[in-house]
Amino acid sequence: MSGPDAANFEQSAKWNAQAGRSWAELSDMLDRVLAPLAPPLLEAIEPVAGRRILDVGCGAGAFTLAVAERGGSGLGVDISAPLIEAARARAGRFATAEFVRADAQTHRFGPQSFDALISRFGVMFFADPAAAFRNLRSALRPGGKLAFLAWRAAAENDFMTAAERAAADVVPLPARVENGPGQFGFADPDHVRAILTEGGWTTVEIRPVDVECSLPVDDLRLYARRMGPVGDLLLTLDDATRTEVERRVDDAFDAWVEADMARFTAACWMVTARA
Repeated sequence: MSGPDAANFEQSAKWNAQAGRSWAELSDMLDRVLAPLAPPLLEAIEPVAGRRILDVGCGAGAFTLAVAERGGSGLGVDISAPLIEAARARAGRFATAEFVRADAQTHRFGPQSFDALISRFGVMFFADPAAAFRNLRSALRPGGKLAFLAWRAAAENDFMTAAERAAADVVPLPARVENGPGQFGFADPDHVRAILTEGGWTTVEIRPVDVECSLPVDDLRLYARRMGPVGDLLLTLDDATRTEVERRVDDAFDAWVEADMARFTAACWMVTARA
């Protein structure tokens, strides 16, 4: 395979198929759910105004647009065409927010052209993460700051793994590869520190962040049935099996429902470093 995403062809195939389409279609809801994560991430790269910020794995562009709203200039990059299309559609009046579909592991960014780099759960999917962070470091000016959020262990994020646990007795699900590309690929802080150090970053700091998130019950069933590996798998099942999996998934999420809201804790790492 050749082209802009050859190095990460498995992730490109995933995020340009159903996974990317689902995130794009549900981006408004997902951004509301994850909105409480914005303040700590943006605070980590203050000041934003007047600075050029690179948003890696930008998805539908929420953080790139947040940079523009705060007077900064943002470039959002993502490997997913559906998500970049959604981000561009949202950009509207923000002339200082740009989006490009590219593999950040290999994309040729202008050297030393950014003041800071941010990412909300967008950097755990590289085939060669050390090479990716080496490439990203070259895009920052000397001393430029990196700040990203990554999920801690699956065991600390019961809400995020509830659908998989509920479906596991009915259908086979892909096994997670420890420290491999994926949602929990940066769960081990020692692994993350080694990647950044190999990539040439300095002053690496990794600290736990627990953020309370919520979504209306009316959105919960949609979230539970559309997101993650179970969401992709449901599209391939026969009617009887799909109905049984959906029933189990719906029941599993009842544990987080309080009145008309589902509430959960996002257990993350806040990772910062300097170029």
